Amino acid sequence: MKNFFLILGYLSQIQLKELEMNRSEILAHDKWNVEALYPSIEMWNKDFNFWKEQGPGTPWDQIKHLKGRLKEGAPIVAQLLRLYLELDRHLSKLYVYSHLRHDEDVGNTENKEAHLKITTLQHDFRKDMAWIEPELLQLSEAELHSLLQSPEIKPYRFFLEKMVRLKPHTLDAPQEEMLARAGLALDTSERIFSAFNNADLKFPKILDEKGEWHELTQGTYMMYMGSRDRVLRKEAFQALHKTYGHFQNTLCELIHGQVQKHLFYAKSRKFNSCLEAALFPHRIDTKVYRALIETARAHLPVLHNYMALRKKWMGVEELHLYDLRAPLIPDVEIKMDFEQAAHMIVESVAPLKENYQHILKKGLFEQRWVDRYENERKRSGAYSSGCYDSYPYILMNYHGRLQDIMTLAHEAGHSMHSYFSHKNQPYQDSSYVIFVAEVASTFNEELTLMHLLKTLSDPKKKAYLINQKIDDLRSTFFRQVMFAEFELKIHESVEQGIPLTPDYLNKMYLELNRDYFGPSVVIDEEIQYEWARIPHFYYNFYVYQYATGISAAYALVKKVLKEGPEDYLEFLSAGGSRYPLEILKKAGVDMTTPDPIREIMKRFEELTRELEGALNPPLLEIN
Repeated sequence: MKNFFLILGYLSQIQLKELEMNRSEILAHDKWNVEALYPSIEMWNKDFNFWKEQGPGTPWDQIKHLKGRLKEGAPIVAQLLRLYLELDRHLSKLYVYSHLRHDEDVGNTENKEAHLKITTLQHDFRKDMAWIEPELLQLSEAELHSLLQSPEIKPYRFFLEKMVRLKPHTLDAPQEEMLARAGLALDTSERIFSAFNNADLKFPKILDEKGEWHELTQGTYMMYMGSRDRVLRKEAFQALHKTYGHFQNTLCELIHGQVQKHLFYAKSRKFNSCLEAALFPHRIDTKVYRALIETARAHLPVLHNYMALRKKWMGVEELHLYDLRAPLIPDVEIKMDFEQAAHMIVESVAPLKENYQHILKKGLFEQRWVDRYENERKRSGAYSSGCYDSYPYILMNYHGRLQDIMTLAHEAGHSMHSYFSHKNQPYQDSSYVIFVAEVASTFNEELTLMHLLKTLSDPKKKAYLINQKIDDLRSTFFRQVMFAEFELKIHESVEQGIPLTPDYLNKMYLELNRDYFGPSVVIDEEIQYEWARIPHFYYNFYVYQYATGISAAYALVKKVLKEGPEDYLEFLSAGGSRYPLEILKKAGVDMTTPDPIREIMKRFEELTRELEGALNPPLLEIN
């Protein structure tokens, strides 16, 4: 067995440089292979300019000539969809290259200009294609039924079915064009927040318990939250949230603007609420969202019990929010350099068989899917992104901690989901929707944890892993449900005509923290500003799917280990070929019931008992 618990020199050098390396200093094999899409920005510009011209004979021009002809029947509609999807696919390739380059260095002017150019072109495309849905949906029920049954439409049937389902919420062609024209302006809040959060916002330096100064960045913040140095944790927590607090008025206006955008679209399309508008296209009942919050709230005593135990185990008079990521087990750390972590993750997915492992290994090492390390002005966080004609790229800001290892496993799950979807579905059915997006990622995290627990013999390290898993569940389930409840509350407030002010948001957010974390935790006043730093609040009811995803993933892991991976691999390959609840149900999980949520709560309780058994009394001595 390889020794996976080393930090090699390269990562240490990055840490010594406080993770502020210039992009040019990062070695080529540590960067994602964006050149596989376009060899250079010059080649990208050449391709962009071709599509920008929209000259005679291009798909864009051919689509315009089909306007007003869709009543002629299936051959014309099939021609339209072929041309539309061809153009959409190419614009997606242009967009992905520009956004990856932009995120490497959000302050790079050339990349920013390219990203803005393709964003504008996509806006023009949506505007010019806005007539398609209204014209299709002006057909009678009989005509639509006949259309869906015709052989020419067979490759596009589900794509059209989803469109037909939106008929009650689709406007006439001039109104749809107006909405499309407004899109770029209405996206302003999200773009401003992204630029502010990733490029302009700077944090003060902070002190540790030895009186030494440290740089505070978006990337280092979570690393400090996992430190054993309580002074450093407190300083980082206060400095980061107070910095956002200084801008609370501006950030309140941005988030208010985003909610107003969602309300504008919901009302324009005759939905009863923003929540319904967000969930309806994927046939998810609002009851699923509300039942998640209700079921999680019913199980809050499970979290409160863990918080009380954590306070006892840490031996502190007061348990603060900045203590919640601190490891409970002294003198234990699990660290790996990037390549060791990647090899371990490939080993951990053995239950998914050799083909899955081979594809993942090739992507991580040969094809360079991953942009590994933090550099100056690089986008914070981590994600998986790509298009039908690209690798499923992964952005990381890797520091070698257990959290980074699990994040890599998480994003690799996303990327493998995209890989299988793209390989097994036509373009129009290849994109899985957000509701299932977090299933594969969380599935891989669970396999990685199980693999680590099997390969470790040291009981302290096992207890450390269990502790980390509990805290990850707290973050990816309870915390995300709290976010989902906050998001629902602010949308309902605006729907009721209640203005969003900093005081209103701060008070609401404090109350939610008190409810969720319970009486054993001191709710530090700085947490009232946390709403101001969460980018997911700009994503239109996204965060609840972390909680549903982790619940579905846990159920699927149990099923794979018991019955084999065939149904799960079919789930990965389904893409967006059916509605998400249907895809999950076919794989063996029914998310319309509270059972998967209850099961993950049982898992949380089981892990808490395991940790309690390890910590009380003989194994460890907690300071």
